[in-house]
Amino acid sequence: MPPFVQDIVHRIWPVMILIVAIASFQVGASLGKSLFPSIGPSGVTTLRLLVAAILLLAVLRPWRKPITIADWPIILGYGAALGMMNLLYYTSLQTIPQGIAVALEFTGPLSVALLCSRRRGDLAWVCLAILGIVMLLTLGPQDSGPIDPWGVVCALGAGACWAGYILFGQRAGNRHGTSAVALGMAVAALVVTPIGIWEAGSALLSWDILPLALGVAVLSAAIPYALEMYTLPRLSAPAFGTLMSLEPAAAALSALLLLGQELVLLQWMAIGLVVLASLGVTLSGPATSHQLSTELH
Repeated sequence: MPPFVQDIVHRIWPVMILIVAIASFQVGASLGKSLFPSIGPSGVTTLRLLVAAILLLAVLRPWRKPITIADWPIILGYGAALGMMNLLYYTSLQTIPQGIAVALEFTGPLSVALLCSRRRGDLAWVCLAILGIVMLLTLGPQDSGPIDPWGVVCALGAGACWAGYILFGQRAGNRHGTSAVALGMAVAALVVTPIGIWEAGSALLSWDILPLALGVAVLSAAIPYALEMYTLPRLSAPAFGTLMSLEPAAAALSALLLLGQELVLLQWMAIGLVVLASLGVTLSGPATSHQLSTELH
């Protein structure tokens, strides 16, 4: 293979892998919503996190590295933020469209990126994101009524947890590398499982839903996390952040194709504004991945 072809493949391959990860996560989330009538959002979150935790623990085996007492507050904070982020996100999907939920959730990493910035020009990106969010909340189809306030609160709460996930995840990752992902996922599963059992009970073990639940867990957790770990060292922070900024649009497209959730043109434009604001912050921000909106759910 000629050197220039190898160089092109070397550059494009990680991009394609990350696009697959984004698509996998959103398809898994869309399929997860189909389980809501059987086990509710907390049940879906519980099965998703439990399966992902088992897979990541088996693959990464974090117990091979020593964990000190001083490490546990960071790991627990990381895992708790991860668990609540997932729970609130899936709860929001119960009452608001997936694309809108992800756009609202993006306020979390966007806020982290902006807080890490010292440039006045970033205020313009803040205003653009706010405009997009206001449009999302006010410019829906006339026959559908206003967007459910509880769904909005849950999506914004997921965004706040996403911010905490990034901040705790940075410190956990610096100390334990990829092992922190497995430890955090295990903590997240422990945090959410009691809530899932309380809501869904024995339905969590129903053979009718386990195959689909396993598919949701693999698509929306195991595959995206594994692919993210592969692409992170192979992409620059701006490139990674740019691709992740497309996630609200990917969520809206997945929900349209799999769930039939249609958005009006102005809502698509509003999601575009949130994407543009995230792109602006990413490309003008510091070149370190933990300061960008570059974390999966």
